[in-house]
Amino acid sequence: MRAPERAEARLAHLTEVWRDSVKPPHPAELERGLVGLRLRLSADAARPWFVRRMMPLAVAVVVALTLAPLLGSRFFPGSRRAAPVVVAHVVGGKILEAGYLAEVGGKGMELSFNEGSRFSLTPGTRGRLRTVSAEGVRLALDRGAASLRITPNHERHWSVEAGPFVVSVTGTDFTVKWDPASEELAVKLRQGRVAVSGPIVGDELVLRPGQNLTVNLTKRETVISEDGADPASAASAAEAAASAAAAPAMRVATSAAASAASAPSAAPGVRRWREALASGQWDRILADVERDGVEASLRTLSSDELFALADAARYRRRADLARSALLAQRERFPNSSRALDAVFLLGRVEELRADGKPRALQRYDEYLARAPNGTYAAEALGRRMILVKELEGPESARRIAVEYLRRFPHGSYAEAAHTLERAR
Repeated sequence: MRAPERAEARLAHLTEVWRDSVKPPHPAELERGLVGLRLRLSADAARPWFVRRMMPLAVAVVVALTLAPLLGSRFFPGSRRAAPVVVAHVVGGKILEAGYLAEVGGKGMELSFNEGSRFSLTPGTRGRLRTVSAEGVRLALDRGAASLRITPNHERHWSVEAGPFVVSVTGTDFTVKWDPASEELAVKLRQGRVAVSGPIVGDELVLRPGQNLTVNLTKRETVISEDGADPASAASAAEAAASAAAAPAMRVATSAAASAASAPSAAPGVRRWREALASGQWDRILADVERDGVEASLRTLSSDELFALADAARYRRRADLARSALLAQRERFPNSSRALDAVFLLGRVEELRADGKPRALQRYDEYLARAPNGTYAAEALGRRMILVKELEGPESARRIAVEYLRRFPHGSYAEAAHTLERAR
């Protein structure tokens, strides 16, 4: 085969590879390229023999270098960057500047994305798209309710900011509602997994399918119910648990006496409490402690188990038990990172008490002084801002708001900080 024929054959082969890996070229474009190559090869006939010998190789090298990134992404998928997420369709409204969602027609609004995810906003809902990228989407819900169906993809992270709360997801089907007037958040999880963070609930409250979460900031109430359960019964159960915690001394003494009489088994060891906590089985953790005796458990539980117990007790609003678990953490494991985290969580526990705000503020101040860049720094500063506003007024809280926005411009309390800053 002559050199021009070999070059044309190579080009035809590379054209087939290009057609399979990327958007195929238009036939007219391909024909123009072939004609141009033939003209170049014809002109090369008058050149010295060694130039003619090297020309096909040069053409092949240039084309190969051009296609290398595309072929690499095809044959080595790990090197391929995630395709960006974009809004594919908008029904019942339009997207304005800065991502604001404007409803048209009063029948709600629906957004569909190129990878299959979908947002459905009820009539009157106000929100905006904070970010839309290859990493996922951040939706800010100012008021109203949105139903989200997210296509599972572990490389993308989706989140909904509702007031001071953040609902984080990877792939799931759920509804979130935020009422700024009553300061109430409601999350209903139908499928998948969501983690809710913010005031009262802490940094990551994980819900399992079929669970409904309601958080009322004004009443400082957190209620989790199951589908098919009576929400009033769930609330009554939480109140009963909190009432039982008001007189722990008798229960502790009874449990300790029973433990001594029956020679209890050794410390619980590996109980997989973290898994129980993540799946919302808080009563299971509390039942284990009641069975083994509260005082005995506080002396023998591991650091991780003490933290799981404190979280379960907080979620069930058993402030005394949560406080005891966190104090045991600090006393028994003083040099661990958990001991420092316990300082912040003690502040959260104090907020559960009717007169605990001043003590909670002291705990947040202590945490920020000892760990200004710690795990809970953003949350501690945000709670400090809220408590100072309630105890001393907005003027005193405004300087904290400025500091919060400087350090955590996209934090859970950014909206509250902006409100304080604008109220000058």
